[in-house]
This record gives sequence, structure tokens and C-alpha cells, in this order.
Amino acid sequence: MTIKKAVFPVGGMGTRFLPATKAIPKEMLPVVDKPLIQYAVEEAYAAGIREMIFVTGRHKRAIEDHFDTAYELEAELEAGNKRALLDLVHSIKPDDMDCVYVRQPRALGLGHAVLCAERLVGNEPFAVLLADDLMMGHNQAAGGATVLQQMVQAHERSPGTVLAVQDVPRADTRRYGVVDVRGVDTQLAEVFGMVEKPAPEVAPSTLAVAGRYILTPAVFESIRRQPRGAGGEIQLTDGIAALIGTEKVQAFRYAGTRYDCGSKEGFLEATIDLALAKPELAEAVMAHIRRRLAG
Repeated sequence: MTIKKAVFPVGGMGTRFLPATKAIPKEMLPVVDKPLIQYAVEEAYAAGIREMIFVTGRHKRAIEDHFDTAYELEAELEAGNKRALLDLVHSIKPDDMDCVYVRQPRALGLGHAVLCAERLVGNEPFAVLLADDLMMGHNQAAGGATVLQQMVQAHERSPGTVLAVQDVPRADTRRYGVVDVRGVDTQLAEVFGMVEKPAPEVAPSTLAVAGRYILTPAVFESIRRQPRGAGGEIQLTDGIAALIGTEKVQAFRYAGTRYDCGSKEGFLEATIDLALAKPELAEAVMAHIRRRLAG
């Protein structure tokens, strides 16, 4: 089936970016000139998805406002004949894109957030995108496929659950869900086991699940059956792991770069790289870096 819906779990508190996230959703933090959530939504849109489902929490109103119509702003831009800026504002939410919002009443983990979207998703496969993970497909700026586009194409070739994975240092496995696969040299490999945040000495591999998923509706009942896992939360990884053996679960080694924008280091790396990718900014940014390195 074609992937028509995407779920964005955006109910987290963003404590690693306090005090900036005290009043601003972490998903609204800008990388150069766009908030994190917009990068994720644009990635889903490029993959052919037109229904965006946001699982929000308290203090997340700014996300809804961002994808809503700003009548006063648009009227002012129109009156000032600022057509380029007006077109930019309109591009945030294309006319054929629908945004739907549901509240996650308590922060009980990623699995619980996905479960909150069950009624909106219905009985069809869907995508999940974590805005903290800013993903740029290989050569995406020049027309290359986004990471989710690559995953949708893989799902069309081999239907079932598809997990974006990347190699990580073994010392970092305790930060991720880690998969056990056969055929690790292939782009799409069947998953035979998953562990959430394993210690390096017991991790089944160094292939970590990144923040992009294509899931089947069977995952909802699987999540419901899971006890609380690592960190006392309802883990999405546990729900997916329970499906192994009952349906096809696959790890997809995507072509591209992941920025962990849930960390300050990853956020800064994304900001620098994406600024350097903009012709109007690259020269000034490089000049500043050279000056700083020169002391």
C-alpha cells in the first residue's frame, strides 16, 4: 500500500535545550532559517505523504501556529508587495497537505506517542518521523531522494516494517535501539532481533535505528501488549521487536546524513553544514570559521 500518512511525535519536553525550550517547543528551534519540524514535514511531503499527524503535548501550540494560516502577516506582505516572502510563507503548508493534531496526555515514551495516533492512522501502513533527527539524503539538495523517499521505495519493493539504520560506534549503542540482522552488507536486510539501548558488551550489532520508520498497523496492538521498558517508558522498539517472526521487519541502510539535533553538538553540526550548503551564506560562514581558527 502507498504510504499516505506520517506521524510526528512532538510531545517531549526538550530538557537538553533548557532554558531555550522553557517556552518554545524544541521542534521549533531553527536550523539556519527553518524549524526542525519543518524539515521533517518537508521530507514526508517529498515522499508523497499528504496527511501529517502531530502527537503533541502541553506548550506545543507554536507547532500548530507554524502550519496554520497567518492572516495578519500575509496581509502585511501582500500590502508591501513582498511576493517572494509571501510565497515562502505559503510554502510552509501546501494546499494539498492536511495537518491533524492529537494530544499525548502524559509523556510515557515513544511507543505511547505512536499509540496515541492509532485512530487517525487507521488500518494502513504509515511513517513515523522524529524531528530531533534531521535527515538529509545523499545529494538531496541537487534533487537526490530524501531518506524517507528511499524508505518508501524500499517498502514498495518489499512491504512490511522498514527501519532506517546506521552504523554507530559500539560505545554508543546504549543510546539507541539496536538491530540483529542477517546480510548486513545489503541495503535492506531482515531483522531477527532488536534491543532498546543495550550496553556495548551485549549489543547484537552496531546497527542503530535512526529516527525514521515505516510501520504496519499491527504495531499498535503489539505496543499495547508491552510492559514498560527501558527508562520506565512504553518503548516503540519493544513493540516492533514483538512483531519479529509474525511479519517482515527490515532494516534499511539509507544513503544520507543524520544530525542528532536532540543534542547541542548535533544541532550545531546541522546548522553549520546547512548554512554552508546555502550559496548566499557559505562564503561568509567559511570566512568566519577561518578567522576563528586563526585565533
